[in-house]
Amino acid sequence: MLWLKSSLVAAAAWSMATAQQFDPEFTPTPIEYAVDTLARAPGCSLGDFWRLARTLSGQTEIYFPGETEFDEATTRWSNVGAPIANITVVPAVESDVMKVVRIANNCNIPFLAYNGRHGALTTLGQMEWGIAIDLRALSGVTISADGKTATVKGGTNSKVLIDALWAAGKQAVTGTCECVSYMGPALGGGHGWLQGHHGLIADQWVSAKIVTADGQQRTIDSSSDLWWAVKGAGHNFGIITSVTIKIFPIVETNWAITTLMYTGDKVQALYQAANNYLLKNGTQPVDLINWSYWMNIPPIDPTGPVIEFYIIQEGVTAVDTNYTAPFIALGPISVTNNTGSYRDVSAWVGISLDGPPCQKTGAANPRFPLYLEKYNPSAMGTLYQAFKEGTNSSSPFANSLFMFEGYSMQGVKAIDADSTAFAFREDNLLTAPLVQYTPGSAALDAQAKAFGNQLRDILHAGSGRSQKHTYVNYAYGDESKQEMYGHESWRASRLLTLKDKYDERRVFNFYAPAA
Repeated sequence: MLWLKSSLVAAAAWSMATAQQFDPEFTPTPIEYAVDTLARAPGCSLGDFWRLARTLSGQTEIYFPGETEFDEATTRWSNVGAPIANITVVPAVESDVMKVVRIANNCNIPFLAYNGRHGALTTLGQMEWGIAIDLRALSGVTISADGKTATVKGGTNSKVLIDALWAAGKQAVTGTCECVSYMGPALGGGHGWLQGHHGLIADQWVSAKIVTADGQQRTIDSSSDLWWAVKGAGHNFGIITSVTIKIFPIVETNWAITTLMYTGDKVQALYQAANNYLLKNGTQPVDLINWSYWMNIPPIDPTGPVIEFYIIQEGVTAVDTNYTAPFIALGPISVTNNTGSYRDVSAWVGISLDGPPCQKTGAANPRFPLYLEKYNPSAMGTLYQAFKEGTNSSSPFANSLFMFEGYSMQGVKAIDADSTAFAFREDNLLTAPLVQYTPGSAALDAQAKAFGNQLRDILHAGSGRSQKHTYVNYAYGDESKQEMYGHESWRASRLLTLKDKYDERRVFNFYAPAA
């Protein structure tokens, strides 16, 4: 079917060129336009392109604008600064990824690989044409005979991995949102529910197969100079087609959560309590997680955003009252308790497969992340007021959300900070406003950017730090390289050296360029 489509599209492109000679008002179909654009690539004729494409396996799929499959493969979670593709290739086997990169290189065509399409970084918009490489068909998990490792294909999403391991009595650190890919978060370090025990997602890697900018597939591990870079700045150095990771026996099957909802007048007292009873100067217990959202729910409080605060505990059927009592004493609107297993946690906080973050609605969803050591209650009060004013009922940003993620950090801090490109292991909190709106104009995009940065700057001022620490996987796109990859000069130098060695032409430069 692929080659039949190839012939038809080639004929369509020939017809387009012929028609344009005789009809100046000729309007090409989306497929004709896409193929004609690729055919005009500076290093490749249309014939060259299709001869190269024929080296792909027969199961690999190719889609063009105007086809339902193309739309499904390119629709993104956030529609601001989104990349533009003329063709989508869905590789059936790992070797096809290498071949597509070679095709793109030979024809001087830009390309971008992805899976879940949740990256909201505005630098993605710098891809204004080219080939999208959709990795979703490369999905699967194979557990080793000794049960200590698993090999995960590059297009596997977090939920698939979680369920496959759970069925075998195993688990691993994965992203918290069920619909995101396993690989995407890992390339930026990657936070997860189990990181207090084992470290970041990328800290679990044993080896990886990576297609680098020259179209070669390499197997790398701790003996490779690329190993340091892919664990924190991985988006910049290649396409991971599979990775072998450490896995662990399930120790605790029981998990519990207490969900407390507050009005905005409790904001300072609430986050002071979080410092005192949960964070404890960076020593939050390994079995404990604190999360919270700020969001507008007018039926509950029409005067301003409500605060939904979660205390999550591993290994219990009810969260210990020593943790919950100080928060109940603050007088929440409501208190809800749930118990279940590890596989229920994402649903409890609204990020399961059927949750809002897993739906692609056409909205813009830029985030403005900042790492913190602790909450500054006074700054949180100022922040709440600014968020309230900026998300009032007449604002285009009324559906926005503020996220505060307080994972256990023991496993993360146990890893030498110099051993990975992920730089901010000393921080205890990940915060980010998610400025949600319906895209409409460049002016509205600029307004959203200004609002998001205003909120981030309030938190930064309250931190007392001179330098910002940000999470590359949540980045907006205006952060400096130092703010995403670390402020030590040796980090920037090492990234630059590796970039020059493995990606001199900067073909992997659309997602948070590192050098």
